Amino acid sequence: MTNLSLFDPMTTQMNRVLQSFGLKPWQFDDQQLQVKIDISEDDKNYIVRADIPGVKKEDIKVDIDGNRVSISAEVKSFKEEKKNETVIHSERYEGKVFRSFTLDSAVDQEKAQAKYQDGTLELTLPKSSNGKSKRLAIS
Repeated sequence: MTNLSLFDPMTTQMNRVLQSFGLKPWQFDDQQLQVKIDISEDDKNYIVRADIPGVKKEDIKVDIDGNRVSISAEVKSFKEEKKNETVIHSERYEGKVFRSFTLDSAVDQEKAQAKYQDGTLELTLPKSSNGKSKRLAIS
């Protein structure tokens, strides 16, 4: 099977114009706005590692409802390039990222832990048989 890609003639034309002035082509990298996760388990716990770089821990929310886990975060980014103190390029975006998934077993919310360090959120989710709902505090 071949890889499919979106062709946008306006973007292609705009990139040609920018390159003719020696500027970088325009593109929107939606990879920056995704929460990428790894989930592993042992006999007692699920371990979830989520990459959410550039986000303050206060802007991250983790909700657990039985075996359903939801991670959301407010993302704000500002990047500016200057040449001789004149702005030649500026990019900003802000929004909310969200990732939700279902585990095989319910989670014991009272013993669940969340830690955010160096752009990675790590959740330790003990397996349980009850199904209450709880929001985790991130340390």
